[in-house]
Amino acid sequence: MLKHITVLSGGMGGARFLQGLLHGITVGVLPGVAPDAQVSVVANTADDLWVHGLKVCPDLDTVMYTLGDGIDLERGWGRREETWSVKTELAAYGVEPTWFGLGDRDVATHLVRTQMLDAGYPLSAVTEALCRRWLAPAHPGLRLLPMTDDRVETHVAIADPDAPSGRRVIHFQEYWVRLRASVPAESVLFVGLDEATPGPGVIDAITDADLVVLPPSNPVVSVGTILGVPRVREALRATRAPVVGLSPIVGGTHVRGMAEQMLTSIGVQVSAAGVGLHYGARSQGGVLDGWLVDERDAAQVEQLTDAGLACRAVPLMMTDHDATAAMAAAAIDLVR
Repeated sequence: MLKHITVLSGGMGGARFLQGLLHGITVGVLPGVAPDAQVSVVANTADDLWVHGLKVCPDLDTVMYTLGDGIDLERGWGRREETWSVKTELAAYGVEPTWFGLGDRDVATHLVRTQMLDAGYPLSAVTEALCRRWLAPAHPGLRLLPMTDDRVETHVAIADPDAPSGRRVIHFQEYWVRLRASVPAESVLFVGLDEATPGPGVIDAITDADLVVLPPSNPVVSVGTILGVPRVREALRATRAPVVGLSPIVGGTHVRGMAEQMLTSIGVQVSAAGVGLHYGARSQGGVLDGWLVDERDAAQVEQLTDAGLACRAVPLMMTDHDATAAMAAAAIDLVR
């Protein structure tokens, strides 16, 4: 029986997959998974930034709010029934950045996090404290683990004809929120990633798992940054657990987000096969044993199996919890 599942998660895509996974455990539709199975989530923190003196962790918060039933379902991020008085007042003062808005309810989370960090608590301990409100009541067997307690930031280089070098580097959040990924990313830079240390519990969550899942999160700036933390990739290669992933590319493009722009920036083909080959088979020095692609990409299955990956084409649209649970069941069945 699978009693411990570890998921390497970004924000929206990872959070929605986790909803379906937990639903599948609850209703008993996941093959070989114990009804009391524990789930550990290793979350990307390279999207984190400081805004108006507050520490903001977008992916951690999206997972926490989503699984704690506090997310704004329409936006896919931030708090439900949010108000924006603080943002309006800051704009009236002319305080930058105006493109990144903190909702009034959301500010409370960032205030608590910042106060605890200022008091000397590491991000992992802060996250555990915040999760006592959001996750412990409904999901007592769930752990949300920051990939690292160290400061890591993703930056994107874009063209700028006014700059001496012809380009400038901006924080990933500015590229995504302000520019909406509307200009080409010339390169992606991960500041501090090579020197980061895995957060408490991260390596154990991978090596002690019965199954490790790479959900349909961004393979470059979400899952990719987690894999970039020293020792994480090695732990995935060494774990006895099967490692299975689900393609974020369906029919030649991303479903939501900016996987297409990010993959292009690192020279990876924007296709289900391209991402699967980018992760690679463990038998060939990569990190995966199995890779699910959508039915629309069934023609790519042979290419992936030839590269050493167990592969199957199934529906990969997370339309509701049942559909997502079916995706999780198919992923488990592929590598059991």
